[in-house]
Amino acid sequence: MCRSIKTLRPPVLAEEATEEEIRAAALQYVRKVSGFRAPAAHNQEVFDRAVDAITEATAELLDGLEIRGATARRAG
Repeated sequence: MCRSIKTLRPPVLAEEATEEEIRAAALQYVRKVSGFRAPAAHNQEVFDRAVDAITEATAELLDGLEIRGATARRAG
């Protein structure tokens, strides 16, 4: 597990995760899985697509979670 990826759901975060926080977590995940902090030019496109896909999947996950005691879900 990437230690730099933090939990992005309430009540761990006082407020909803921002797009920047979600993308940063996705970037850390792709870096960990690929083993590259920054990909070579010939891998940049696939690296960026992976970050985009994981960002989208993470936002969808957070939007769909039902947290007991939470008053509202993300507005997407």
